[in-house]
This record gives sequence, structure tokens and C-alpha cells, in this order.
Amino acid sequence: MCGICGLVYHDSARQVSEPQVQRMSNIIRHRGPDDSGVWVKGHVGLGQARLSIIDLSPLGHQPMCNEDGTIWITFNGEIYNFLELKDELVRKGHRFCSNTDTETILHLWEELGPACVERLRGMFAIALWDERQQSLFLARDRVGKKPLFYAALPDRFLFGSEIKAILQDEEFQVSPDLEAIHYYLTYQSVPAPYSAFKGIKKLPPAHTLLVKDGQVTLQRYWDLSYKNKLRVVGAAAERELQEEIIERLREAVRIRLMSDVPLGAFLSGGVDSSIVVALMAGLMDQPVKTFSIGFAEDEYNELPYARMVAERYHTDHHEFIVKPDAQAIFPELVWHYNEPFADSSAIPTYYVSKLAREYVTVVLTGDGGDENFAGYPRYQNLDPAADGNFATRLKDRLKNPYLFQRGFPRHLQDLRRLVDLTPERLRYYQRITHFWEYYQRQLYAPAFWDQLDGRFGVDIMLEKYRQSDAKNFLDATLYLDFNLYLPDTLMTKTDIAGMTHSLEARMPILDHPFMEFVASIPPELKLKDGNISKYIFKKAVEPYLPHEVIYRKKMGFGVPTDHWFRHDLKEMLYDTLLSQKALQRGYFQASYIRGMIDRHQNGENWQYLLWNLLMLEMWHLMFVDRTLSRPAVSG
Repeated sequence: MCGICGLVYHDSARQVSEPQVQRMSNIIRHRGPDDSGVWVKGHVGLGQARLSIIDLSPLGHQPMCNEDGTIWITFNGEIYNFLELKDELVRKGHRFCSNTDTETILHLWEELGPACVERLRGMFAIALWDERQQSLFLARDRVGKKPLFYAALPDRFLFGSEIKAILQDEEFQVSPDLEAIHYYLTYQSVPAPYSAFKGIKKLPPAHTLLVKDGQVTLQRYWDLSYKNKLRVVGAAAERELQEEIIERLREAVRIRLMSDVPLGAFLSGGVDSSIVVALMAGLMDQPVKTFSIGFAEDEYNELPYARMVAERYHTDHHEFIVKPDAQAIFPELVWHYNEPFADSSAIPTYYVSKLAREYVTVVLTGDGGDENFAGYPRYQNLDPAADGNFATRLKDRLKNPYLFQRGFPRHLQDLRRLVDLTPERLRYYQRITHFWEYYQRQLYAPAFWDQLDGRFGVDIMLEKYRQSDAKNFLDATLYLDFNLYLPDTLMTKTDIAGMTHSLEARMPILDHPFMEFVASIPPELKLKDGNISKYIFKKAVEPYLPHEVIYRKKMGFGVPTDHWFRHDLKEMLYDTLLSQKALQRGYFQASYIRGMIDRHQNGENWQYLLWNLLMLEMWHLMFVDRTLSRPAVSG
């Protein structure tokens, strides 16, 4: 696990400055404190900050080259099938100098070129320079576990694991991207390919990017299909399916135990992390090191359930009650997330990562169980009961004018939205968003709304629905979350919280062969009768977990921001969101923000929307205004 970065000038006569690439690498050193490297040749420079996991010897040093020095790579991630690939490549005559997965990618590129990523099983962000072809190749794993940002400028191309690496370019002009901020306010994180910085983009998951002769070519190499379904009829067939789910997940866990450094697991007390720990315990010859976080507020505390699993499997268990100094942690969150990020569970994830890093370098997590098996409460009771014909949508359009732009020339986009925004999709959109258009119309200052020029957050969601091959609404919605919420919010949260503390996180439930298998399970076995979530998965784990853990009410990884905003953070909330500096940005109506805060103080719950606005303003203060100091220990 590492941080990667680099720069390519389009003019081959220009010379990359080695100190510049070193600065890019140094600023993300927290991602890889064990080793660092820079390779510069003419108009190309690659950088690496390495967290050593496989082959701790100097032979794993990056950037790494092939035998004749014509191909160079800087790589972030883990390839779990690299030994199989290595054996295959050795039989074809390739020579290896190390025991790293990185070197496997180099030789696989020599064999297959860009198609090499289709053979990789794992998580990765890859940057590879081919001297013979004079091309830079970037790739990101299938579900976006590892981040990769880039800036395609007229004279050069920059990339990095974090935005702050790109910002080390002294000529880059920092300014906010208003369209991206609009989408952030909608979805609580900035969706790919956007970033909060104008001129910087995210490489979307499951995509490659080729830079050659100054031209940038983007291509998708994988997608999750829900088309072909298993036939599961009768109790015996269900039992067979349950057993197969466990065996496939066990195999995904097993390959993720590969490590030359200490390894453990996050244990939240939910079904997903608990079954990962249970399977690890059956595969390891020593107690699993487990790590849990709780809060003093009972409604947010899952520690009793985590202890049940820890005791059942005799884990080496560590837990911590979070009593955060919220104001002190803000600079850490803002600096490390690089963009405004409104999932407040970043706080406990930050703390559990810090706790785990005291004992291990790698953890397994339960991420992905809810997206695979329809575990979120928001999936329940979404059956399209309303008539979805055009007349009904026209009626909804008249009732919801804030979802449409009046007048020519935007009417064609309005028509497409009218056709695609079925009542059940609209209901789901309202469930997953923070500020959707109804709130935006009241929050946004007229000038800010005008600058958006008819761009609607709902169109991001609708485009994901269009891309899915699912024939069922639940499957299509799971596809949506795999391509929006999971990479842009959940994977971002886990990656940044872990790498802040130089901790690698692995997600067996997001193993792509396992995901493809689960996508073939009929949706009615995931969400039974429209309201029994994770039905088949819960049945599958019954032999392994306490009944109380499996069938308790879902809590999520919540944070008591509602309490904080009425007490510890009350003054900060008013002072920050209603400051002269914040209001002069021209984004929002001051009266609406004050009303939100006042209503929260009077007992209404506006915690998520207020957290969203607070993180946005603090991001501006740190990255745009540069008046909020970055953490002294970072970079």
C-alpha cells in the first residue's frame, strides 16, 4: 500500500524537475512511510511513498522497472492472484528480481498491454510509463478501493493518490469547481469524475487512462452485470446457496491473509465485519487481532455486539470509547480528505484506524455487504407501487417544479429527466441525498443557482440507472450504489482514514468474483418481501454468529453530531457558517442557514445537512483561502 504521483510534459524536450516530484511524494508520505523513491528521465517523472506489505526487502523499492529499463511503474494496492500470474509469466520466459506483486504487473503489461488489468484480482491504482511507446498508462481497480486523481493541462499531465500531490505544482491555480460542489452538497461527497478543484479529476473505478502525444483516452474495462440469474427453488436449493456464499467468501478472505506484516480486522458488531472475523479465525493459526470503536451515547454504541463475536472466536480484542475533541480533529479530516467530505462516520473510522495501527499494518473490513445483499434500510419498501406511466410522471413534474429547468433550450434534458425519473427512483433519490433540489432551491443564492446553468444532481443518479443491465428495480439500485455511494463515499472514507495512519484495509466482500456471483442471486432472496434485508446472507451466517448480532436493528457507523451541534459545537457552527467570509462566497442564503441551525437547536434534526455545510466551509478555509492551518504532523 502506497502513495503514487507523477508528471509528464507533452513536449519531450522539457525536463521534469526531480525536486518537484519529490515534493509531490513527500506530501503524501503518510501513505507510505517505509520507503520513498523518485525516477526522472527527460519529460517524465514518477514518485512513490511505500508502505511495505509484500517483500519488505529493498527489491520492492519503487518506482520499479523491467529488465531493460524501458517500462517503469509506481503502484498502490495489492494483487492477490499475483503468484498465479507470476508462475504463468515465468513459464513464458519472464525473469523476476523480487517477490512483489508490482513486478508481476510490469511483465503482464509486456504481454497484454492495457488489457493486463483485466487479469488482476485485488485493489490498485497503477501508473506505468512505457518508454518505447512514449505513453503513460493509469488504471484504477473495479470498485474504487484505491484513489487516483489527475490534471490534464495544456502542456503537462499530473497525477497522484491524493489531490494535494497535484497541488505541489507551483503553476497550478487553485479554485473551487462550482459544479462539483453542487454535486457534493447533493451526495455528501464529490462523485467521479469530478473533484472539488477546477482542473483536477478522479479516474473513475474500473477505468484505464492512456496519455500519448498529449491526448488523453479514457476507457472502462469492467462492469457488474445483473443479467444472468441463478435458479433457486425450494428449501434445499436455498441451503446450497447459503453454503456456496460462505465458501466463496471464505476463499476471498483466505487470499487476503497474504502479508509479510501483522494483520487484523475491524469488528463493528455488525453482520459483515463479524462474518469476516469468524472466517479469519478458522483460517489463521493464531488469534485474530480485532479492533472496535464505541461512543458514550448508547444509541451510537455497538461495542456489546462486537464483544460477543470477539468472545466467541477468542480474538485478541482491542476497543476504544471515542470522546473526540471535535474541533481538534477537524483540521485532520479536512487536510487528509482533500475535498469536502460529509460522511461524519469518517471520525470513528479515523479513530479505529489509529487504534489498529498500534498493533497491525493490515486490517480486513466488512465493507460492501450492504451493497451486495441489500442491507441498508433505504432499500426497504421501494417496490414501485405507484403507476409509473407518463401521465403520473407529468403529474409529479407539476408537483415538483424544482426538478426541472424552465424554458428553452433546457427542455430536452427536462424531457429525458421526466421519462427516466420514475416515482420509485425519486423516492430513492430523496433517501440518499443531503441537499436535493427541493432544499437547494431554498439554500442557494440566486447567482449560485444561475451559474450551475441547469445542472441537476439527480441526473448523476439517473445516468447510473441507465448504465445498468438489471431488469429489476432493486438490482438496478444496488448497481447505482456500487457505482456512486460505494466508491465516492464508503471507499474514500476507508482509504483516507486508514492511510492517514499508514494502515492498509482489505475488503473481502468486495472481491470482484464474489460480487459477480452475488449479482446473480435473485433480488427477492436479498430483500425478502420488500422489507427483510440481507435475507439469504443472514441465513448463511447463522451457524457462525450469535443470533443477537445477526438479527438486531441496523445501527450503522453513526456519530452523535446531533448532540455536538446542540452543545460542544453550537458556537462553532454559528460562527463558521454565518461568518462574513462564508457568506461572501455567494453560494447560500444566510437566512436559510440560520434557520437550519436554529431549528436544530429547537429539537429538529438537521445534523447531516449542517455537517455537510460545515465541512465545505472548512475545506474552503484550508485549501482555497489557506487561512486554516494544516495539521502540524501531516505531510
